[in-house]
Amino acid sequence: MDRLLVLVRHGQSDWNLKNLFTGWKDIDLSPKGIDEARSAGEKLKAGGYQFDVAYTSALIRAQNTLKLMLEELGQTGLEEYRDQALNERDYGDLSGLNKDDARKKWGEEQVHIWRRSYATNPPGGESLRDTGARVWPYYLTRILPDVMRGRRVVVSAHGNSLRALVMVLDGLSTDDILKLEIATGVPLVYKLNEDTTVAEKQILED
Repeated sequence: MDRLLVLVRHGQSDWNLKNLFTGWKDIDLSPKGIDEARSAGEKLKAGGYQFDVAYTSALIRAQNTLKLMLEELGQTGLEEYRDQALNERDYGDLSGLNKDDARKKWGEEQVHIWRRSYATNPPGGESLRDTGARVWPYYLTRILPDVMRGRRVVVSAHGNSLRALVMVLDGLSTDDILKLEIATGVPLVYKLNEDTTVAEKQILED
């Protein structure tokens, strides 16, 4: 039994390119992001990976990343579930703002805290802890049961929804998670033990 779980952060979006806070704004991939999504599919194909089921968020950049990866794998039409539980962290009042402009307005340190702290919310938005509060139950009730049944699962989601998930999978502390950056379009391959803990992790980098 494989007990395979692959996590992929969507490729660069148009707002990533413009250095804007995106959050729940439904922004599509940039040309570079399209290339990153296809590259993720190529890496998975080179590794011999195939999937039984896919999960993604309610946002187009994650959905299109999944679509492009599956095209590269020759698996279009795969069983797919979309849920806002896997959406990016909601940046609230910061959404749509240029990150450099936000630093000028609130200061480098404050913006860094909003972006990287575990429990501090940006104005009107979610902390990483809040994001985890919707990601973790969805993982436990929907994704993990599929993995434990031996279904090979791929998840296309977002930097912070995946940080919340990796925090649990890798057993990271609230301090450790501050340093974790998940690259766009780079598959994280997990194989789980019978007790749901991680047996093996591989990052499919260039």
